[in-house]
Amino acid sequence: MTHVAPVGGTAVQDHVALAEIELCGELIIAASAADEDRLSLESIDEVLRVAEERASAGG
Repeated sequence: MTHVAPVGGTAVQDHVALAEIELCGELIIAASAADEDRLSLESIDEVLRVAEERASAGG
């Protein structure tokens, strides 16, 4: 027996998973555009907006 998701907008969205997929996509784009073989830790933090998150969480 095959189970198929119902049609009609009843799909559940996992917002955390969608955010992670978006961030992974941004990292892939940054890596493909980088001049070096690898992104530096600073570049990764910039793509992931780590400083912005720390600032908003801390104050």
